[in-house]
Parts: sequence; structure tokens; C-alpha cells
Amino acid sequence: MNDPWHDLRRFTQARIAQGRAGASLPTSALLDFQLAHAAARDAVQQPWEVDGFAESLKSSGLAAICLQTQVAGRAQYLQRPDKGRRLDVASRQYLAARSWPETDVALIMSNGLSSTAINTHGLAVLAALGEALRLKSLGFGPVCLVPNARVALADEIGALLNARLALMIIGERPGLSAADSLGAYLTYAPKSGNTDAERNCLSNIRPPEGLSYQTAAVKLAYLCGEALRLGYSGVALKDDMPAGLLD
Repeated sequence: MNDPWHDLRRFTQARIAQGRAGASLPTSALLDFQLAHAAARDAVQQPWEVDGFAESLKSSGLAAICLQTQVAGRAQYLQRPDKGRRLDVASRQYLAARSWPETDVALIMSNGLSSTAINTHGLAVLAALGEALRLKSLGFGPVCLVPNARVALADEIGALLNARLALMIIGERPGLSAADSLGAYLTYAPKSGNTDAERNCLSNIRPPEGLSYQTAAVKLAYLCGEALRLGYSGVALKDDMPAGLLD
């Protein structure tokens, strides 16, 4: 007898119609699950080699600033989310001591909960995003590279950089079907005290299974432009982008 669930497997990465061996899973399905679990743990635990990433970024023509949060290590990053939302003293003093010209977008990148995502997709996403922002005539300064950051850190950095909008690209929490997904969060008028309701999120940037770099970049540039035109972001900002823009 054919199981109709098997026909649905081609439409999803979810673990459906795995089959069985007696009362358990087949060996192949069990090994695949264990491999995915190990990849997810590695994505969370491995550090981000930010200095090497910064050199690669500079080679592609984008300036970079390496900053630090108040987090002491990956274990503390998981245990103390509050420390990932604040710059350490040296980083804050470095940004505060300079007079940054007003710019449209502050670009921030962090490994977040998946260093695998940043190492796999980070450079390509920034290259596509930089081009999309230029085509929209949106200015942006150096890319701030911050290991062990939380999304809300974009408020502090954006305010210090004198930016009208903050855009953070960050490694998302890995699941058992995706250990390399990037998310992007944009916030108009970044400042301390902003809530998550004032942010827009674009998730699952990870070709070929998720959003392509180009699609994500065009979508983010459109949302940035609309946020700056309308003067707000978050739940009030809707994605009304014409489908033709993706062409």
C-alpha cells in the first residue's frame, strides 16, 4: 500500500514519511537526524573568525569595523542575552569619539546563533545588498562586524553611527533542517528603547533552499527605502513591493 505522505516529501525539508523498521526509524533516517543535530550544535558553538571575515570584506571593496559586545564567550552569549545587546566599553568609546556623517543605513553583521550561516553566506549577502542599496541611492557606512550580538544591538550602533535606519544581518537559530540560515532585521530611527514591534524581519536567507542573495538584497533595499520614505518600520511597514522588482 502506497503512503500518500511520500508524495509530499518533495515539497518540504521537514521530516515526514521517514519510514520505519519495526517500532523505530530506519537506520538511514536515524543517522540523518543525528547528523543534522550535530550540525545545529556546531553552528551555535563554533566561534566566528571575524578578523579573517573582515579582510575578505575589505578585499571586496567594503569597509569594515570590528566591534565587541559585553559577552565573554559563546557560553555566556547563550546564558546572558542582555550582554549581547550592548557594546563593550572600548567599542562604544570608539564609535562615540568620532563624528560620523549622517547616513541612510547602518549595516551590522553578527554570527548570532549560527556562525555557519555567516561563514557560508555572509560575504555574498553583503555584496548583493551593497549593490541593491546603491541602486536605490541609499548611503551606508562601514559594515560593523560584531561577534556574539543580539538583534537589539543594532539600536545602539545605529544611533552612534548617526544613521537613519539600522540593518542587522545575523545568524538565525539553527533547526534540524537548516543550520545555515541568515536573518535580516531593519529598524527605523535606531535608538535605545526600541521594541521588536518596531523592526521588520526577512528570514531564511540561504540559497538554494531558502531566499537567494539577490532576492533578499532587493527586498531589503525596497523595505529600507520605504521605511525612510514613510518614517517608520515594524508592524506598520508592509511589504508591498511590486513583483516586477525581482526581475
